[in-house]
Amino acid sequence: MNPTYTLLELRRITRNYTNMFFTAVLPAFFYVIFGAATSYKNESIGNGNVAMYIMIGMASYGAVIATTNIGGNAALERQQGWGRQLGLTPLTDAGYIGMKAVIAMTVAAIPIVLIYALGVFTGAKGSPLAWGLSAVICLLASSIFALYGLLVGTALPSEAAVGAASGSIVIFAFLGNLFIPLSGWILTVAKFTPLYGYTALARYPLTEGGLVDGSVDPLWVPVANVLAWFAIFGFGAIYFVRRGRERQ
Repeated sequence: MNPTYTLLELRRITRNYTNMFFTAVLPAFFYVIFGAATSYKNESIGNGNVAMYIMIGMASYGAVIATTNIGGNAALERQQGWGRQLGLTPLTDAGYIGMKAVIAMTVAAIPIVLIYALGVFTGAKGSPLAWGLSAVICLLASSIFALYGLLVGTALPSEAAVGAASGSIVIFAFLGNLFIPLSGWILTVAKFTPLYGYTALARYPLTEGGLVDGSVDPLWVPVANVLAWFAIFGFGAIYFVRRGRERQ
């Protein structure tokens, strides 16, 4: 990995104010509107309150948007010839992937830090373990969606691919019990969608699997969901990357 190149890439990404708005500012705004400013924010849920429940969800959303965008942009860079340019430098494929991983985790940490800081000052309450563990899960598990961005970026090799990937995250968020608490048959369907397991796992230190409708998810449900979608995104990305090489 090249530290100079990594810092230049971080600077380039963070200077894209439009992307940073949708990655960090918009999820933080959603938290303030739907969490901090509501009359029911102090109602108990798990070992904390509703404000923290919503805070974790919005931090998860921002982190996923960040990693999806970076994964999609990495795929487009390779297909548009940047990979061949880098091939003339000492940077190896492993170094390139490691650099993108560092950048993805750094950018994903921005909305998490921002929204958790807002939570501290707006009445989000939970155990110290719930605060720390939920933040770590939000950050680490969001890396799965870098694979999703890579998958879409290689399957749809155009500038619109990254926008399509980010737009689909909004749909996954609604279906994944992130924005609106679901119940009944919709909740049953939601448990098979990509963002359900990730968000439920991030909230688990707070809720211990408890859902708004009174039911309880055992820990294996979000874990199985996360592992299944990790495999789907990973194998899909590998397939389309190989197919792209065959075309070349």
